[in-house]
Amino acid sequence: MATSNAKPWRFYRAGGLDQVRIENGADIAALGRLDRKLWVALACPVKGLEFDERTLALIDSDGDGRVRAAEIVGAVEFLDARLRSLDTLLPGSDTLALSDLNDATPEGQASLASARRILANLGREGDAIAFADIAAPEKFFEGTLFNGDGVITPESAEADEALAQVLRDIMAAHGSINDRSGNPGVDRARIEGFFAEAKALDEWLGTAKKDPALLPFGEGTAAAYAAVTAIKAKVDDYFARTRVAAFDARALEAVNRAEEDYLKAAASDLSVSAQEMAGFPLARIEANRALPLTAGLNPAWTGAIADLRRAALAPMFGELTELTDTQWAELNTRLAAHAAWATGRPATQLGGLTDARVQGLLAEGAQDKVLALLQRDEALKDETSGMDAVEKLVRLNRDFVRLLHNFVSFGDFYSRKRPATFQAGHLFLDSRECTLCVRVDDAGKHAVLASLSKCYLAYCDLSRRNAAGATEKMAVLAVFTQGDSDYLTVGRNGLFIDRKGHDWDATITKIVDAPISIRQAFFAPYKKFVRMIEEQVAKRAAAADAASDARLASHAEGLAHVDKSGATPPAAAPPPAPAPKKLDLGTIALIGTAISGIAAMAGLVLEKFFGLGMYMPLGLLAIVLLISGPAMLIAALKLRQRSLGPILDASGWAINGRVRVNMPLGVALTSIAKLPPGSSLSLQDPFEEKKSAWPTILAVLAVVLMVAYGAYRQGWLDRWLPEKWDVAKPVPAETTAPPAATS
Repeated sequence: MATSNAKPWRFYRAGGLDQVRIENGADIAALGRLDRKLWVALACPVKGLEFDERTLALIDSDGDGRVRAAEIVGAVEFLDARLRSLDTLLPGSDTLALSDLNDATPEGQASLASARRILANLGREGDAIAFADIAAPEKFFEGTLFNGDGVITPESAEADEALAQVLRDIMAAHGSINDRSGNPGVDRARIEGFFAEAKALDEWLGTAKKDPALLPFGEGTAAAYAAVTAIKAKVDDYFARTRVAAFDARALEAVNRAEEDYLKAAASDLSVSAQEMAGFPLARIEANRALPLTAGLNPAWTGAIADLRRAALAPMFGELTELTDTQWAELNTRLAAHAAWATGRPATQLGGLTDARVQGLLAEGAQDKVLALLQRDEALKDETSGMDAVEKLVRLNRDFVRLLHNFVSFGDFYSRKRPATFQAGHLFLDSRECTLCVRVDDAGKHAVLASLSKCYLAYCDLSRRNAAGATEKMAVLAVFTQGDSDYLTVGRNGLFIDRKGHDWDATITKIVDAPISIRQAFFAPYKKFVRMIEEQVAKRAAAADAASDARLASHAEGLAHVDKSGATPPAAAPPPAPAPKKLDLGTIALIGTAISGIAAMAGLVLEKFFGLGMYMPLGLLAIVLLISGPAMLIAALKLRQRSLGPILDASGWAINGRVRVNMPLGVALTSIAKLPPGSSLSLQDPFEEKKSAWPTILAVLAVVLMVAYGAYRQGWLDRWLPEKWDVAKPVPAETTAPPAATS
């Protein structure tokens, strides 16, 4: 999208990032013509920001949970069609004057009428509508039977109780949805789904009326089929066991279950229905025995047998005291057609309604009556949709400019006048306050992308107990941009204060390491050297302690062999001592050469250093830079690369430019504890450790000797030293005696 030359935009630089100024309504109106490459962000999530979610949801026209640049431009067009001037948006007021609505456009006229309707519904008169008036939209629809939202409630039926009951039946079967008044009701999809299922069920029931074979017991067929189905498996099992017993008498004991099974069931308290025996046969098994229906039944199944006799056996065979396998087969054959038909019953959500009730609703024309109510509600859609537009207008009047300063540009973040929408609060930990804290859902996934920011990241789990006594939890990412990381470790606790002023307990759960400051990099080599020495000392001490423990254990083991009389067994001969290793002359010479070389090198360095004379401080500075310089250089390069972009991208944003966090901004984002101005500090610590004077004496003595040696090498002490020590005295040249004369 090319930048239009018709609009002279003004930009400013903050943190090395060029950003557009949004100073008046003309700037807002022209945002659609601003090159997208010049926007700081191209998308942001609806949830998880310190911004009104309802406002963002109204801007999110496609409802995908993200606000994109095109939707920001769409909101500008929405406002431009309804307001006299977009300058109205600049103050970010909670109140929108009706005179600011543009009555010269159709959209403005509709919004003006809807605003007056809202005020009338609320029982108010005035020339302005406030955010409080639209904060709860259900209030200005409260008590309305029809409000254009496509949802009707049982109250919409007014005096027609039968029709209200139909709506309740639909809600019971297909669920409900709240209408704008806040009452539960049904929409077109639920109504059509309910009656579609009712018609399918009615058609299925109609097939039985056309074929008498499907209802062999008339209206009692369903009860008979249910009674047979409930006990069919047990009856089939009983007759199968009687056939096995007739086949071989030896199987009689096995098919009746073993005595041990009865003992296990009787070991616990039996219920009245003896459900503990439900797995046992219906009656005692005998060869080719009919099933008794009155006496000798398994008590767990007496109720089911009684239902079978009443609903199926009596209508077909009359009163029976026992059932043969032939009669059982005849009963199942008679119900076979009904069983096949019953399995074809349509799957519906109408289980709470009887078949007769469903058929009655269709016969009474209930669907037409319900749809007529729905049409009355939908007829008000245009009028009430204007109320939605008023809600959006009032919300954008308050929030839109602030959104632009956190989307098109990052004015809030760089101006430091108020926190940005992605800043969740303040973390107090390790004598520091971090203001760059971002909410996260999954620290592991977030860190994969956020680590590219080159920032020191500390992920924290938060918890607090709310006023209701419930525990709330949240996770944030804190960016440390000042100080050092010596005491920032997983498990450390701190305090987090969110944007609403609530206190949360904070615990570090994950750290992504990176340089924090140049000062930290300067001392890093020395700290590493000290840690290395401490680790070596600790290793030597641990090794010595282990050796001592081994000697004590060996001595204790020897004492354990002392007999009861107190006599000790003869000590075993100690193992022969290993022969000492001999060093050959070559090794000794090599060691001597190495020591000499090291000594010579050290002497050369000291000589060169003291040879600097008055430039020795510069030499000392050069040594310090030689040690700390590389670490500081690497840290400086990484600190220059710090960016907020990957952190926000990992949180669902689409950051368009490099939102740099340079060193001055880093100092502003993380503050270190300092005494307030005008405070006084007493250095008299009653618990201060008493230090020995010897380290100070030895250090002063070493410095004095070094200075003295340097002065000696420069010849500054020659007039106070003996002549033979004079380093400036020239060495006399060797003279050779002339040869003796010969005669």
